[in-house]
This record gives sequence, structure tokens and C-alpha cells, in this order.
Amino acid sequence: MSSPVMTVMTAAVRKAARSLQRDYGELSQLQIAQKGPGDFVTIADKRCDKLLRDELSKARPGYAFLTEETGVVAGTDPDHRFIIDPIDGTMNFMHAVPMFAITVALERKDEIVAAITYNPISDEMFTAEKGGGAFLNNKRLRVAQRRDIHDTLVSYELPHRGGKDLALSRAEISVLQQHVVGIRSPGSCALSLAYVAAGRFDAMVCRNIYPWDMAAGILLVREAGGFSADPNSEKNPMETGHIIAANADLMPQFKTALGKAQAA
Repeated sequence: MSSPVMTVMTAAVRKAARSLQRDYGELSQLQIAQKGPGDFVTIADKRCDKLLRDELSKARPGYAFLTEETGVVAGTDPDHRFIIDPIDGTMNFMHAVPMFAITVALERKDEIVAAITYNPISDEMFTAEKGGGAFLNNKRLRVAQRRDIHDTLVSYELPHRGGKDLALSRAEISVLQQHVVGIRSPGSCALSLAYVAAGRFDAMVCRNIYPWDMAAGILLVREAGGFSADPNSEKNPMETGHIIAANADLMPQFKTALGKAQAA
């Protein structure tokens, strides 16, 4: 059974998804603005963001927000904060590639305790609560159990033109190609993390992202029996903006491989 807060989050996400599904069917009419090199926002992002905040605020007045489109929204409750990306994978959305997600996490006293990542086109809803496991449409999830990096399929999110660490990303991909079976770049960090939780990817690597891109996915992976970390240090990925996720056996192997790229 879902907790009351998960019920609230699910209802808000599903309502926002209906708006997004309509926009997806009318992409040619959407207004699009460019925030920076390779960084776009659509009217759909802003509409979805507002709808999520409105619905969550009704049910949990006083909770703070951190969202991609709004930034920090202070609340009267010092212990709770919703972290939201209304469309993770906006570039895919703009090109009618059905690989994007609404992602919402609830942070309580600096710890993620509830999470949803929802692809409104495939109708796949990934959910997790602290201590309660991770699920895909109510089916329990477990990370893949492969133990050798040479047997793995990996997600590596490619930086956009003008993005940070282009040279490092090329070096890391080159090194990983010598070790893994295959590399994919879905275009959504949130979905990549959800796919690790579901065992579809054995590992994922993403650099220079924001808390709203990874907050829900970190809990999904953890509750599915996996681990996430900064590839370079013991720091919190939510603080550094760099993340790797995998099972316990693969994590050190991937960190070693990525370390070779950084040393090159």
C-alpha cells in the first residue's frame, strides 16, 4: 500500500502527465525558448511545473520546492522539500522521441524518502519509498546482478554541444568501450537511473547535472538494491552534479575504468 504522501505525489504526476500528453500531440504549436547552449525550455515544461507545484501545495501546504523551471521556492516547513523536473529529456520531447519523464522526489531533512519517475508516453511509472522497495507499475524492481564489467550494457549521457567536460566524456566513453558490451545514451538521466533500478542497464554515468535530474533516481536505485556515487570522490552526487549507479560488484570496476580516463 502506498503511503499518503506517495498517493499525493502519484495523483499530481498523473494530472501533470495528461497535460504533457496533449502537448506531445501538438509539438508543432509549442513555444520554445533557449536558456543556454543545448538547453531548451518549452511552454510544456513551465505548464507542467506549475501544475505539479499547485497540486502538491494543495495537499502539503508549507512544503518547499526545488524545480528546474522555478528554482528554490521557500516553504514554512523547514524539514520537507519537493524536488521536481517537469520534463527530464526536453530535447527528446521537442523531437517527439518518447524518452522523457516527469520526475518528483520528496526530501525530508536532507534525505530523499519518496520518488516517482514517470514516462507519460510509455505509461511506465517508477516509484520508491525509503525502506519500502522500488517498483515499476507496482511490480518489484531489482538491479541487474551481473558481476563483470565486460558483460554490461551501460548508459552514458552525452553532453550537448558547448557542454562541460566534453574532452573528459570522450575519454571516458573511449575507455568504457574497451570494457563493456555496449553504451547507450537515452537523453534522460532520470530514466537512465530508473532503468538501472529496473535492471535494464547494468550501470549509468552522467556528468554536470542538477539535483532535480537525479534525486528520484537515487532512491529508485537504492531501493532496488543498487548504489549511486560520485565517480571521482566520496562526495554526494547531489552536491557535485556527477553520478554513477550500479550494483555493489560493478561499482568499483566502473570507478576504476573511469579513473583511467581521467588519468589519460
